[in-house]
Amino acid sequence: MKALTIVTTLFILTLFFPAFPLKAQNADELLAKMDQLMNAPNDKQGIVEITLIKKSEKEKVREAQMMQKDGKRLYRYTQPENQAGIATLSLPDDVMWLYMPAFGKPKKISLLAKSQAFTGTDFSYEDMEAKTYAERYAPKLLETNADNYMLELTPKDEKSDYSKIVLTQNKQYYYPEKMEYYDKGGDKRKEATYIYQKIGKYWNASEVVMTDLKKDHQTKITMTDVKFDQGLSDDVFSVENLEQPKE
Repeated sequence: MKALTIVTTLFILTLFFPAFPLKAQNADELLAKMDQLMNAPNDKQGIVEITLIKKSEKEKVREAQMMQKDGKRLYRYTQPENQAGIATLSLPDDVMWLYMPAFGKPKKISLLAKSQAFTGTDFSYEDMEAKTYAERYAPKLLETNADNYMLELTPKDEKSDYSKIVLTQNKQYYYPEKMEYYDKGGDKRKEATYIYQKIGKYWNASEVVMTDLKKDHQTKITMTDVKFDQGLSDDVFSVENLEQPKE
């Protein structure tokens, strides 16, 4: 009789809690799966449209070419004309470079400058780093529901501009749906929302909207003409290539 009771109890628990999601996945595994999904292609390139949005003001639209490979990411602005030629290079060893035609040569972005706005957007240079999230943050699983995991990401670098990021992760495919950024005082400072679409065998962020809650300002990034696994040369991601693209 006792054995029957135990079996019955286990059967009822299985009906109401089929996967025991809090125990089936730990925070490190979830963040690793997100990194794996976001970095699955051997390389990626596309056209990025950047729209700056503020109430009662005319939207400002920029366009850039984006190329990515092995944790390296290059943005080269093509529109508007007065920003054409500006380029940024993110490298996986915590190094970023900025080229502006007015400078005449590339400049290395210091750690202190990483809290500054990324070329006038609501993203900071820290947000645009090429390192994986697992390299940059220590995760903790906060909760789970039918559709999402909620993780708290604590920066490993004490010089980070954030005290934590609260990540809403898609439960089925592991891509991010929302990130909430908290400052050192514990106040929510920014939030980003993501729309992912599958292109061939890869998932791609087709739209990202970053909102600065204090400035009441938004930056929307949309990506088109996306191509994967094109065999991009390592030379594309050199500091020398920031000034003049290689043919």
